Amino acid sequence: MMYYSTNGKAPDATLEKAVVRGLAEDRGLYMPRSLKTLPEHFYAHIHEMDFRDIACTAADALFGEDIAPDVLHRMVRDTLSFDCPVVKVEDGIWSLELFHGPTLAFKDVGARFMARMLGYFASGREINVLVATSGDTGSAVANGFLGVDGVRVFVLYPKGKVSPIQECQFTTLGHNITALEIEGNFDDCQALVKNAFMDAELRAALPLTSANSINVARFLPQSFYYFNAYARLREQVFDGEPVMCVPSGNFGNLCAALFAAKMGLPLRRFIAANNANRVFFDFLQTGRYSPRASIQTLANAMDVGDPSNFARIFELYGRDAERVRAQISGAFVDDATISRSLRECLAANGYLLDPHGACGYRALKDGLQPGETGIFCETAHPAKFKEKVEAITGSEVAVPERLAAFMRGRKQSVALGREYQGFREYLMEYK
Repeated sequence: MMYYSTNGKAPDATLEKAVVRGLAEDRGLYMPRSLKTLPEHFYAHIHEMDFRDIACTAADALFGEDIAPDVLHRMVRDTLSFDCPVVKVEDGIWSLELFHGPTLAFKDVGARFMARMLGYFASGREINVLVATSGDTGSAVANGFLGVDGVRVFVLYPKGKVSPIQECQFTTLGHNITALEIEGNFDDCQALVKNAFMDAELRAALPLTSANSINVARFLPQSFYYFNAYARLREQVFDGEPVMCVPSGNFGNLCAALFAAKMGLPLRRFIAANNANRVFFDFLQTGRYSPRASIQTLANAMDVGDPSNFARIFELYGRDAERVRAQISGAFVDDATISRSLRECLAANGYLLDPHGACGYRALKDGLQPGETGIFCETAHPAKFKEKVEAITGSEVAVPERLAAFMRGRKQSVALGREYQGFREYLMEYK
């Protein structure tokens, strides 16, 4: 399958080029030229299949033209060494729990799959991975690529704007993982990554790719768990089309859900849950996309003021704002409402949310119409935000051992400013 740029000024790319390069020459994001619709028989019997078999079927449709089935299926099964269950929270509302992977966050699926695909395409070449993070991306990518031969990873994160546990998950690893502590916000980190990709001299000296959701190997595999969520809901004798609510920062996760729907997954509609960084919500109200500087919130992984994957969503709907608005509704949840939702959900249902899941829960609860059933993404384990959640709910949050192990490590990071020249000079030392 060939991939084109959302900016329309770069040549089409093979899957290998799209994965290894990350960003197109014209700064656009790669999009598949076509999407295969999975057959009705697959959806009729999907609830009889397990997660890994479902994911292998979806992977065949997405990547099967470029990777042999046995290799591709091994990538999928190695990636999905954990489950992504659907859990009932209250009548009509279900949680898609995406925190059962190694770093207890939804990005484990995309990061682990991309590490395997990049390793397959690299085949002996040295590649440098740049990833900007507002929290969970950095830990998932760092742990997904840890020890992968020929791959060096640079994680850029905003100083003082990720949780202590999140920070420990990517600053204590060492080996082929380097953490860069940037004096700025997430948008500054993302701008540094994008500028590096557009720097021809740097790229000639240092082979670069990205593990953010701008990379097709990161966001497309996240569609796997939406297919599985539908299957598991079908097991509960639900035969309708659920509403899918996705807490959204850089919008890779929502984008993956939209791609699944384009492949025929029966989802009724979508709710994009923003925190106070409400750029997409405002677009849905006005039809105008106006990025702005991000602001810090309780749901820090969603603190994005210029989400990269907006370009993909807009492209997916023919650059027609009305078509986007017909399929996706929006909500924004401020810090006070996040706190209230954490307390209310725990008191009413005995279900403990993390701040990002609280955005999804509140947006879904407020947005469901009579007779609808909905699923929201619980994107991270509450223990990753232990101090915040305990202060809000007054309840102790137990820390899983694999998370506690990160906290015992020694922080190793490099402090840099937000100016591109300093970042460039640092990377050139590795040429």
